[in-house]
Amino acid sequence: MQGKVEIAGVNTSRLKVLKNEETMELLRRARNGDMNARTELIEGNLRLVLSVIQRFSSRGENADDLFQVGCVGLIKAIDNFDINQPVRFSTYGVPMIVGEIRRYLRDNSAIRVSRSLRDTAYRVLQARERLMAAGQREPTVEQIAQELDIPREEVVFAMDAMADPVSLYDPVYSDAGDTLTVMDQVRDTKNTDEAWTDRIALKDALQRLNERERRILSLRFYEGKTQMEVSGEVGISQAQVSRLEKGAINAIRKNL
Repeated sequence: MQGKVEIAGVNTSRLKVLKNEETMELLRRARNGDMNARTELIEGNLRLVLSVIQRFSSRGENADDLFQVGCVGLIKAIDNFDINQPVRFSTYGVPMIVGEIRRYLRDNSAIRVSRSLRDTAYRVLQARERLMAAGQREPTVEQIAQELDIPREEVVFAMDAMADPVSLYDPVYSDAGDTLTVMDQVRDTKNTDEAWTDRIALKDALQRLNERERRILSLRFYEGKTQMEVSGEVGISQAQVSRLEKGAINAIRKNL
């Protein structure tokens, strides 16, 4: 058949599409123990799984594996969805499918994180799913932290650990053939050749000063002390500190 694409043995060209009213009716029947309705729900939302796994196509993972993992997320969404909430099933199901796929990718990733952080990440995912099932919407970081009774920062670190790695060459924006990649956005503007040259020149200029001048500049501009405080520490008058400071700065400018 033309256009036929099989994933995990499923012919995607023949996948059903359910209307929202049909989905809600099948959900009600499934809640009452109708296993045929549950099967229809799964089969009728496989296109939802298919649309989600396309987001991960650049990861180089096997599409069959991602599809099967996504189906696990779909089944969890069907079993946990609250039909009494005024929310479309797809609004609730997509994050559940995405979360299941991300969990799979994280567990099979070549990038490893500490066991304690991974354990926290699992707890965050579980809390997120519980809160989502209860509220039928994505919980905030603060809500997850309160649910687990841990600092907000730990939740953020755990969520960062769960984030998918991104290639520096992944396209971010494309216009008329001119593609902007991640590398273009993370360019280091600080450690440029010019900055290295300036730092070397500054270091050389500081070395040309005598020990007292270097100490005065360190106290003034690194430790943030006033000229009066410096005078008491160095053992000279405030006027002498001012004169030595200006002389040292002028010498640095001259050497630069």
